[in-house]
Amino acid sequence: MTKITFIDRKNHIRSIDADNNSSVMRAAVSHGVKGIAAECGGNGICATCHVYVDETWLKKLGPVGEDEDTLLDSTVSARLPNSRLSCQIRITPALEGLTLRLPERQT
Repeated sequence: MTKITFIDRKNHIRSIDADNNSSVMRAAVSHGVKGIAAECGGNGICATCHVYVDETWLKKLGPVGEDEDTLLDSTVSARLPNSRLSCQIRITPALEGLTLRLPERQT
């Protein structure tokens, strides 16, 4: 299990223990984290699992893939340099303490 922290638009903090080898999106949905719509179920086609990665964690994540990059251009909330789709972030023990901010809106 890897601890991941979500901060919503009202600065409410919620930490969850997530299964390794799952995606951040699946962990958020299974723990009832509000603010992750995940309309496509993690198939990487909707951009409704958009998150802002805390700057200190960006280098620990893999690079943004071409499909993810395209989808990030269509998010409802502003795309920022630290924007990622949570369905594309694989949970590993190296991400213990990962902090993500949720955008104002997903849909």
